[in-house]
Amino acid sequence: MNITKEQIDELNAVVKVAITKEDYQDKVDTILKDYRKQANIPGFRKGQVPMGLIKKQYGKAVLVDEVNKLLQDNLNKYLTEEKLDVLGNPLPKQRDNFNWDAEDFDFEFELGLAPNFELSLKSKKAITQYRIVADKKMIDEQVDRIRKQYGKLVNKQEVEKKDEVSGVFKNEAEEIDNKAVIELDSVKSKKAIDSLLKKKVGDTVTLKTKGLFKEDFVLPGSLGISKEKAEKLNIDVDFTIEEINERELAPLDQELFDKALGKDAVSSEKELKEKIKEDAEKQFEQQSDQKLLNDVTEYFIENTKFDLPSGFLKKWIQMTGENPLTVEEANEEYEKSEKGLRYQLIEGKIIADNDLQVQFDELKEFAKGFIKSQMAQYGQLNPQEEELDNIATRVLSNQDEVKRLSEQLMSQKLLSLYKEKANLKVKEVTYENFVKEVYG
Repeated sequence: MNITKEQIDELNAVVKVAITKEDYQDKVDTILKDYRKQANIPGFRKGQVPMGLIKKQYGKAVLVDEVNKLLQDNLNKYLTEEKLDVLGNPLPKQRDNFNWDAEDFDFEFELGLAPNFELSLKSKKAITQYRIVADKKMIDEQVDRIRKQYGKLVNKQEVEKKDEVSGVFKNEAEEIDNKAVIELDSVKSKKAIDSLLKKKVGDTVTLKTKGLFKEDFVLPGSLGISKEKAEKLNIDVDFTIEEINERELAPLDQELFDKALGKDAVSSEKELKEKIKEDAEKQFEQQSDQKLLNDVTEYFIENTKFDLPSGFLKKWIQMTGENPLTVEEANEEYEKSEKGLRYQLIEGKIIADNDLQVQFDELKEFAKGFIKSQMAQYGQLNPQEEELDNIATRVLSNQDEVKRLSEQLMSQKLLSLYKEKANLKVKEVTYENFVKEVYG
């Protein structure tokens, strides 16, 4: 067997494979002999069928199968040994006059090659790294929420600002009949607030659903309907008051601190606020890290210039899908996938240039940390190390989970690398301003 490569240009090549009779004949003969031993053909005893009949019946199919196996195995071996970084898979060049009755065969495969390019982590323009801080307003609001959560309910006769009103929402046409609690602080509509103020138990007020609450998620829960239905709803609903309560804020004492954060976690209002600030900013860090990862990714895609073997890739997309595509469909699919392919190449180069690797031991520790955080959500705060180890072992026996966790861990490694080596400028913002800047 002889394999040679013809370089068309920097991004395209053709591999030629010449297979002779000596390469496959022994294997074909062995298989046909086995077929003869097992063949059950009327008029012949088992194992006594003439070899000529076996060759006539099975010879061509066995030949084709063995040549294709030989071809695939040696082509893959050649690409590995020659360290050819190919995109997609080799595409066989079609030949209308191919003759399987010949003894020697020649095959040609088109290759799309990955481009060589330079990449520096130090961008000319600094990329913003947001540091989200919990400001005084946010901390004070959280303190009030905690005091309200553990405060007392005081029954009242008529509705005033900041009260909680229990009642039933009804609308026969939309089949709404749902008991709910309205916090007047959560109501956005001034008209709705005016309608509720001074009302007593047993009174019914009509409220318009559109723009009723400050937060969109409150409406579906209050009306007992789906989020999708609530998004389109713009109707009047009747709300009949059953109970009116004022929530008396809990005093800022040790009893409140212990209820909110655990026994002796904090011992003063100052420490409570420091703990709220610390926990909030830890959560914000995940969002700012994801924003940084997205922005660095986008920067590299936009500013790292290299060509792709687009003609080859379009042809590969056209020919290798479940169903053959037209030229136009293949072009459209290529346009959709080009950006992702570019970043795969960029990310691969960054990983290779900086020798970033995911070792099994660190993957297992990463999995245990993930499992521990999941368990904490269900109240299991101090799992035994042996239990974590056993769960992690089970999780990592699933290849899909290994792939998912490896990708997450590699993202963390890339993020740490960018923080260390990329050209970043830190911008400190409140969460409110972060949302405005990033999401508009």
